[in-house]
Amino acid sequence: MLKSTSLFILLLISSIAFSQENLNDDLKIFLDCNICDHTYIKQNLGNVQFVRDQGLGDVHLFFVTQANGSGGRLYEIDFIGKNKFENINYKVEFSTNTDMTSDAVRSEILKHIKLGLVRFWIENGNTANIAVSVPSPENEVEVIENDAWNFWVFRLGAAGYFNGEETNKSSNLNFNISAKRVTEKNKFSIRASFSENKSTFTFDGEDIVAINNNKSLNVSDVLSINSHWSYGFFGDIGTSTYRNYKLFWRFRPAIEYNFFKYEESAKKQLILSYRNGLIFNDYIERSVFGEEKELLFEHVILLGGSVRQEWGNINGEVSFNQYLHDTRLNSLGFYLGANIRVFKGFSFNVGGNYRITRNQINLPAGDVSLEELLLQQQQLQSGYNYWATIGFSYSFGSIYNSIVNPRFNF
Repeated sequence: MLKSTSLFILLLISSIAFSQENLNDDLKIFLDCNICDHTYIKQNLGNVQFVRDQGLGDVHLFFVTQANGSGGRLYEIDFIGKNKFENINYKVEFSTNTDMTSDAVRSEILKHIKLGLVRFWIENGNTANIAVSVPSPENEVEVIENDAWNFWVFRLGAAGYFNGEETNKSSNLNFNISAKRVTEKNKFSIRASFSENKSTFTFDGEDIVAINNNKSLNVSDVLSINSHWSYGFFGDIGTSTYRNYKLFWRFRPAIEYNFFKYEESAKKQLILSYRNGLIFNDYIERSVFGEEKELLFEHVILLGGSVRQEWGNINGEVSFNQYLHDTRLNSLGFYLGANIRVFKGFSFNVGGNYRITRNQINLPAGDVSLEELLLQQQQLQSGYNYWATIGFSYSFGSIYNSIVNPRFNF
């Protein structure tokens, strides 16, 4: 009896596995996109089966995106054939702009996914439900070659946050305005911002008020030399009560070299950059070095890189800041982050940042009161700062996940 029961279970498992692998002749799709609306795509893309791991698919849709000059994004979709389609590999590119809603963006993504899958559907022989629509010559929309805004993009932003209870209340206000112009040869931007944090605590009939505000104006101008070299100028001016600045301004020219071509930066890049320039600080309180205002030289060296491929992504950087009037005043920072697919269904992610700080020349002289410490009214001396994250994910079960059920949002 036990033997027959075991045989039945084995046959049942084999039957389920066979039926899963041969569910139908639809293309098996692995959608590798961090910013896509997966639910929308699954609800609106038929003639395919979505699978949970890249090793289980016939087609791997690998998305790479970069911010473009209009405030939107440039999308690159690599259609990577697997199994019997391994000889089919190509790329589809398109761009979105800042005027497009999230619904328009996801519709554009879906349209180009369908476009890229046509060749696979033809190769697979299941084209009965496929139709292609193109405009007739008389209905084609004329392309406007002249940009009325000459590549300029402007943005305005404002936000407020308020909360409170009987003994305390707080508010946070932010305003910003920016203008940006991006072409192949030049990238220029200017941004002005204002923020204020106000907290009021009532204790023993008295109000304790803490206010921090920041104002800044940032300007940058980057020019292309060739596929590997670029140079630029970076300037900013502003105030910060938290960082003890009555007024500060900085101007730093810079040069950068990319060991890969900039055209490949969505998938891989390794850059070495150097900045050197003037810094002026006018302090609210006399600094720990006894200065009320000072003009300094500072340089910054940064080596950073990133790789994004089918197996995951890795990015990291090392940066070194140093004041030239006293080379002992410096900081050294490290960052590394990775998301790696180790094997089918299992991904590992880790990230961390550590900075050694020996250059806090802006700290005010004197002791910090308990009130200032608790209310975080000013920056404190610290020889280092860090953060770290680590985790993994593992999925198993049915290789098909085309069904979408959004009830209760889980």
